[in-house]
Amino acid sequence: MVGLAGVSVTFAARRDPVLRDVSLRLAPGEQVVLLGPSGSGKSTVLHTVTGVVPHTVPAQVEGEVTVAGTPTGDTTVVERSRHLGVLAQDPSAGVCLPVVEQELALPMENDAVEPGEIDARIDAALEMVGVAHLRARATSQLSGGESQRVALAAATVTRPQVLLLDEPTSMLDGDGVGAVRAALSRVVGRQGAATVLVEHRLDEWAGDRGVAALPGRAVVLDESGRVAADGPTEDVLALHGPRLHAMGCWLPLETELRALTGAAGGLAHADNVALLERLADQGAEEAGPAPVPDPLHPATGADDAVLLSTSGLAVARTTPARRRREPAARPVLAGVDLQVRPGEVVAVLGANGVGKTTLLLTLAGLLPPAAGAVAGPRPGLVFQNPEHQFVASSVRAEVAHGLRAVTDGGLDGVVDRQLRRHRLEHLADQNPFRLSGGEKRRVSLAAMLAHERRVLLADEPTLGLDRRDAIAVASTLADVAAGGGAVVLASHDLRLVATVATRVLVLGEGGVLTDAPTARALGDEAVLDRARVRLPALVGWLVHRRPDDLRTVLRGLDRSVAVASPAPDRPGGCR
Repeated sequence: MVGLAGVSVTFAARRDPVLRDVSLRLAPGEQVVLLGPSGSGKSTVLHTVTGVVPHTVPAQVEGEVTVAGTPTGDTTVVERSRHLGVLAQDPSAGVCLPVVEQELALPMENDAVEPGEIDARIDAALEMVGVAHLRARATSQLSGGESQRVALAAATVTRPQVLLLDEPTSMLDGDGVGAVRAALSRVVGRQGAATVLVEHRLDEWAGDRGVAALPGRAVVLDESGRVAADGPTEDVLALHGPRLHAMGCWLPLETELRALTGAAGGLAHADNVALLERLADQGAEEAGPAPVPDPLHPATGADDAVLLSTSGLAVARTTPARRRREPAARPVLAGVDLQVRPGEVVAVLGANGVGKTTLLLTLAGLLPPAAGAVAGPRPGLVFQNPEHQFVASSVRAEVAHGLRAVTDGGLDGVVDRQLRRHRLEHLADQNPFRLSGGEKRRVSLAAMLAHERRVLLADEPTLGLDRRDAIAVASTLADVAAGGGAVVLASHDLRLVATVATRVLVLGEGGVLTDAPTARALGDEAVLDRARVRLPALVGWLVHRRPDDLRTVLRGLDRSVAVASPAPDRPGGCR
């Protein structure tokens, strides 16, 4: 169905090849997950199959890529589209029509599907990914997670022979991850589609079934872009798990623990449980005796001043009005009373579409409150989509943009520090729009942190990042708080939340369901069920067995990656 024979790819802006002599064949109905370190070329493999490389993105390509027996160099986009369904890292980039049902109808119309079939196929595709209720929704009003599900429906509605999925769950809540996994299973079962999956959230994808829930075949690309392993997924993870873990790849929990202890079986094995208990005990010894808490004056930072507050806040998704008498948008959240103090990292949780991004945009002053007020100095915001805040043509210029307004000296020193901190020195002269998803995320964070605002808002700050970079982001957010600032972040990455947040706001049913310290909030099963928040197995285990050591254990596991990671100035980790 798909074949790569001796394929090497070199981009004009990069000195070394991204892919080297890659040969890979995908049979009809076969399921493959691509693993490997950052820069190994997983996304480039997908782009060569679609023909984006080299027809849209210039590159020197050696070898041959075929789809349905025809070389991609000899076929047009229209011809390739008849065989391929594609979900890109940024699903919103492919949206071109104003209403969801139109977005799904377009590819079928391009394929000359009988008009009488189109309605039923739209309903079936949306139902399959759990968003039938969004059929009449404006695409501009979709949340990131909703856009991702709609994009998957659009990719499958033409019943393609091959599905190429580049991080299809990166923006989804727990229910969404399960819905996408189940939808792909149905697509394969009904349509026999072959699938190539690139995915960071392998632990959540695996779910209760563990490694058995992953695609049956795994292909590992090494740091140089060569195929390092190819075989049954369970065998590949067992053999190469320690190396993948050391490089900072996200792995299913049972593979991660096995890489550290050598014991299979995940949390059911005594050796793995002993490791977690040992990390908890070591952390308690290093921390010394716990201070006696003062319930009236909790310790939140250098002082008790409120940096950011809201009163009776209601927020609504708004777009530029096309008519003066256009009715006001209905609030998605109301009655939000929030106080953020120095030293706090406040995590905002909730299902897709609940209003997390809308709340951050309102706190940042980019959307007007539907009711109530926001008080405090304007915070900095790291967008969910990094490209939405890029304004410069080089990484260095992007980090430097606007700094002259806040500092009249040492500009180069500020920029250089951020480039080093976020492993961007080797990309300083590159166009930020041409970077990988993870690299874009690092640039957007570096650019905002350069301004040293007291409050940082971060929308899905680890989206698209490998584990090593996610660990670095967690450390950076903790440093902001430790330095007397505060962070408010929205995320579906509950491991990040459990590692770095001091407090959790759970949203649902149009308001705030709870506002509590992290372990208490994550241990409230009734609230999490109402909010449709699903804890990863490791976080759930710790919350119920070692809640006081939640952060200690997770940071201990992170150190096992940091110690074994590549040098800071070298691209590493998985993407």
